[in-house]
Amino acid sequence: QVRLEESGGGLVQAGGSLRLSCVTSNSRLSFDTMAWYRQAPERPRELVASITNGHGTYYTDPVKGRFTISRPGARNTVYLQMNNLKPDDTAVYYCNGKGMWGPNQYEHWGQGTQVTVSS
Repeated sequence: QVRLEESGGGLVQAGGSLRLSCVTSNSRLSFDTMAWYRQAPERPRELVASITNGHGTYYTDPVKGRFTISRPGARNTVYLQMNNLKPDDTAVYYCNGKGMWGPNQYEHWGQGTQVTVSS
């Protein structure tokens, strides 16, 4: 069984920072793409940021310049540095990893970590 485990969420005031971490239960597993999604109350899941195994990145417009996704060192670990947080960033943040094993694609999700930004 493979499970992604997020940590680093919490309560922070607007303008503050948090660093989210995502690790896999199996260090041998590698993902072609890892990403952070979030789901705010009464809103659908949203892609926040993604990073490929070549370290190409994508960010949704509202977080550009504030969030940084990274995969330093181990390929089964991904971080999301969130600076200058805003109340609209409040959501449950989920880690996602996608890869290929032969002709088959595999995808795994973490359980989520709550980020709450107060005014």
